[in-house]
Amino acid sequence: MPANITLKQLKAFVAVAQARSFAEASELVHLSQPALSIAVKNLEESVGGRLLARSTRTLALTPEGEEFLPVAQRLLSDWAGAFDDLNSRFSLQRGRLALAAMPSFASTELPEVLSSFRESYPAINVTIHDIIAEDVVSTVRSGRVELGVSFDPGETEDLIFEPLFTDKFVAALPNGHPLLKQDCIEWKSLTEDAFIALQRPSSIRELVDTSLADRGIFLSIEFEANQLITIGRMVASGLGVSAVPSLIESQMQALGVECRPLLEPGLSRRVGVVMRRRYPLSRQAEALLEQLRKTYSGA
Repeated sequence: MPANITLKQLKAFVAVAQARSFAEASELVHLSQPALSIAVKNLEESVGGRLLARSTRTLALTPEGEEFLPVAQRLLSDWAGAFDDLNSRFSLQRGRLALAAMPSFASTELPEVLSSFRESYPAINVTIHDIIAEDVVSTVRSGRVELGVSFDPGETEDLIFEPLFTDKFVAALPNGHPLLKQDCIEWKSLTEDAFIALQRPSSIRELVDTSLADRGIFLSIEFEANQLITIGRMVASGLGVSAVPSLIESQMQALGVECRPLLEPGLSRRVGVVMRRRYPLSRQAEALLEQLRKTYSGA
């Protein structure tokens, strides 16, 4: 719309064109007849010609006015629709949201969170990108999603990390393994078996390698995989033992893997929400963040 054409002018013209009477049109748009006449005149000056043909007895549209009327009606409709849509988004009656989450969270904790979120905001569509923790961080950083759920990425200038809960490591063992007789297992006990590890540059792998090396514990890594579920299947097949976040303990058990708490050292990682530091969240993202906070407020 040209900068010199106003919403008031369009409303005035459409009202007059439909009522074919300045008196009736003034009531429709709640303007005095002089103000209505000025608005139409200013519109005609802006477009460069007459849109209404006036006489003492009749009021009709010029050919140009006839052609412009549906355009003006469409502009008014688009204007109203745009604000209705914006209002729906601010009131969370409509909208779309994309969330990145590491698979260990997306496949275990997230469905319950989304179920509660859907009860409050049934018209918001949510797209989940279940990707490895490192990719969650890069996806948030690039702006492709507003929120990500991942392990703590450490101090960064461009990101905010808000912790939700702390996840501990558990030993993953095949059925019948001798260590299953113990309620808790020390890391050094896993050095006697073939160990199945996450591939580098996984942050989990880096944490395990560094923490154990500081204590003089070195695992016999014979297999590596990129996904924790793949590691679980390998353990269930008897290829070796592993250590996984307790987040996926139920999935490990479903694969036939037994888990036990790991001690000495008791390794853990914070799980939380990753956001860009200098970018405000949409109302939809704010609502989901609040749901996550509410879900883990006691964690």
